[in-house]
Amino acid sequence: MAVYEWAKAFHVIAVIAWMAGMLYLPRLFVYHCEAEPASRQSETFKVMERRLMRAIINPAMVAAWLLGLGLVWQGGWSTAHWLQAKLALVLGLSAIHGMLVRWVRDFAADQNQHSQKFYRIINEIPAILMVGIVILVVVKPF
Repeated sequence: MAVYEWAKAFHVIAVIAWMAGMLYLPRLFVYHCEAEPASRQSETFKVMERRLMRAIINPAMVAAWLLGLGLVWQGGWSTAHWLQAKLALVLGLSAIHGMLVRWVRDFAADQNQHSQKFYRIINEIPAILMVGIVILVVVKPF
């Protein structure tokens, strides 16, 4: 049981890191929209966005998924309906992650196609998904 508890602790840590990045990166995009392409400010945002994605968001997502799947296997949760609903929300969060990866590449190539308002709205989606995930895990309503 000690392995399960350690895996759960590191899963929570990975999720916190993943969410921190998922909530911060769209905010960087909002500010990056204000910068002139190829300006010093724009280049600084590119570095910040790339490092955030590569050093924090990507590794945290991989760790969260691997540890989470390990917890499902170790805990025998695979048939739990709350878990199936949680996995649907986590897949949605992973899809948003994929979109953020694309937008980091777009900004890096000075090819952003979206407005500040768009990124402000996108910024709320991970938070909404997170609320649903936490409720499902803690309350286990079904």
